[in-house]
Order: sequence, then C-alpha cells, then structure tokens
Amino acid sequence: MTKIIFLDVDGTLIDYETKMPASAARAVEEARANGHLVYLCTGCSKAEILQRHLCETDGMIGGNGAYVESQGKVILHQGLSREETKHIVDWCNARHLGFYLECNSGMYCNAYMQEQGPDTMVRYSLGKGADPSKAKRSADDFVNEFILLQGEDLYREDVNKISFILSSYQDHLASRTEFPELIANTWGGKGEEALFGDLGPKGITKKHAIDVLLKYLNRDKEDTIAFGDAKIDISMFELCGTSVAMGNAGEECKAAADYITTDVNDNGIENAFRHLKLIA
Repeated sequence: MTKIIFLDVDGTLIDYETKMPASAARAVEEARANGHLVYLCTGCSKAEILQRHLCETDGMIGGNGAYVESQGKVILHQGLSREETKHIVDWCNARHLGFYLECNSGMYCNAYMQEQGPDTMVRYSLGKGADPSKAKRSADDFVNEFILLQGEDLYREDVNKISFILSSYQDHLASRTEFPELIANTWGGKGEEALFGDLGPKGITKKHAIDVLLKYLNRDKEDTIAFGDAKIDISMFELCGTSVAMGNAGEECKAAADYITTDVNDNGIENAFRHLKLIA
C-alpha cells in the first residue's frame, strides 16, 4: 500500500542554513516514483516555500495548517481577518517588536523587523547548530526576503499567521492574554528557546489540516507518515499512522515519535525512508 508522507521543512527537509541535503531530495524523488505521495507540512507560508526552491512534492500544508494545497488545488485556506491583523500589528508596534506577516503572496514586515531580525535570526541559526561563518549570511538572506510595509498597508486581509520577535518571554505570555481568541506559539533556537512568538487562527493545527486533506483524498490515517523536529510537529504525530523525529529534534518531539532517524545533515530523511521501506 502506498503511503502519504508529511514533511516538516526547517530542521527536517532542510537544515538551519536553509539548505536541503542532496540525499533528502533524492529520497523524495524516489519515493514519489514508487507511488507514494509527499506533502510539505510547515509553519511557512507559500511565498516563503517558493523562495526556498525545494524538491517537487504533491502539495503542501502551510501556516501550521492554515493553508492546504494538493496537486495545485487549494483545499483549505483559513487565515486572520483584517481586524485581527490590525490588532496584532498595532500591539506589536506599541511594544516596539519586529514582526512579519506570513502570506501566500509574500512576507511583509515592519521597520522594527528590519532592525531586530538579523541578530535574532543569527541566534536562531547558531542555536540550531549552523556554521557560525554562514549564520550571518543566512540570517541576512532571510530578512532580505521581507517586503517593508508601513502604516495601514500592514492591515492586510490575506495573512495566514504573524511571527514577532520576543524581547523577553513575557511578550509571549502577554500575547496569550491580549489575543485569547487566537493560538499563540513560540519558536526559536537551541532546545526550542523562545526567540519568536506567533499568532494564528484558533483551531488551525497541522493535525487538523492533515485530517482535512485525508478526507479530500479519501485516505486513512493508517496510510500516513509524519516527519518533524519540534513541539509544533507533535500534533501531526498524534494523527498519523507512523511518526518520525529527526536526530536533531527537541526532546519532546523525540519522545512523541515512533522512530528517531539521524540528523537532517546526516541523511536523516533518506535513512528513514529506507528504514520504512519507502525506497530501496
């Protein structure tokens, strides 16, 4: 029986310098040639994924579940309302926090993000084990992808979720109080240190999005395999028939997985695909 494979992106399919190992691309190509379906399942929105120039897949789940696409067809798209976006934008600006709006059309930021983003992304990359000599370039490349908007131009209607830099963990706690109707997460560096907060629609998770996609495909969860490296991936582990944590994953992610493969840069995807007999 063919399988449906869900791949987280950062730290799973690609490393923390945003590079995809050749072995991972090769494994995905061979698995699809063997009849398996492969979907990205990521916190990134479509614009960010398109900038990564990744391997061919059968579709994607983006925005941690806000967007589902299969074979070019949009199955689900549930983002923030203009009013919710305005509230978050004004709240972040009042606290002088850099943020970016994650949309399928692009990634849009405020001026604080341009100031604060490079140093924060260097901390993120170094905390995940990136080569120090490459971390600054990787961070600059990431921030340079953003489109600067100001004033009411930031009050958009096409936002999947919003990520913002934490000046301290208190900013995350304050966001949970300020936006009880939304889902508040954190993400970051070593040990999943909280460097960023993010806010998205309530009820939107990777688990929910996979369930929507399986109903569309008329497939059972027993046919699914999920790959991830962080706490945010545990929700898809709960639904999928088999779950795989990367060797570089956080401890909570590893504890929730059925199988632990090697690190992303130690042929983790290819080794797991072989172990699970997806490829020869």
